[in-house]
Amino acid sequence: MSDTDSFIDEVTEEVRRDRMFLLLKRWGWVGALAVVAIVGGAAYNEYSKAQVRSQAEQLGDGIIAALNENDTAARAGKLAQIDASSSGGDAILKMLTASAQAGSEQNDAAVQSLDAIAANGDLPRIYRDIAGFKALTLQSETLAVEDLRQRFEALAQPGAPLRLLAEEQLALIDIAQGEAEAALTRLQALIQDAEASTDLQQRAAQLIVALGGTPEQAPGQRG
Repeated sequence: MSDTDSFIDEVTEEVRRDRMFLLLKRWGWVGALAVVAIVGGAAYNEYSKAQVRSQAEQLGDGIIAALNENDTAARAGKLAQIDASSSGGDAILKMLTASAQAGSEQNDAAVQSLDAIAANGDLPRIYRDIAGFKALTLQSETLAVEDLRQRFEALAQPGAPLRLLAEEQLALIDIAQGEAEAALTRLQALIQDAEASTDLQQRAAQLIVALGGTPEQAPGQRG
């Protein structure tokens, strides 16, 4: 490399450095701001996580303290006083409260707690369906049969999380109304359903026998 080429390279490098320093002087605050934003965002994220963790711990401690009450009425009262900070936590809290209320013969209050969950559109469907199902079972002897049937049929729609349990309840309603053939049809369908649990299939088979029928074997049980 000639001296001229070396000189040109040195000058070019100096020009590059000058341009870089000029850019840093002019736009360096942007980089500093970006660093502050990143550090601040990370700090806020950690703070938010700590807040959520603290709220969850407080909710858990409150629930445990309430569940330690031996008297179900006192347990229900303590659970009802707990304030949940999230919709999911509130749903779990209301379910526990409803269970304690039902155990202390406060069925109306339990149904109200469960209906509040079932009507909350912000919750996942599984929460709402479980609450609705429990509320209906608590009203099995007080709600008009047609209303009971209609609401269980809504829970028994294809794809519903509690479809099979709702079908079992509908079969029991058929039996109570003297519709044995309709009940047998439902119960046989439960036994044949691949999604039905072993316990549910056994309960269905026992009911079929009690009705004078013969349970059909589920597809997986056939030899």
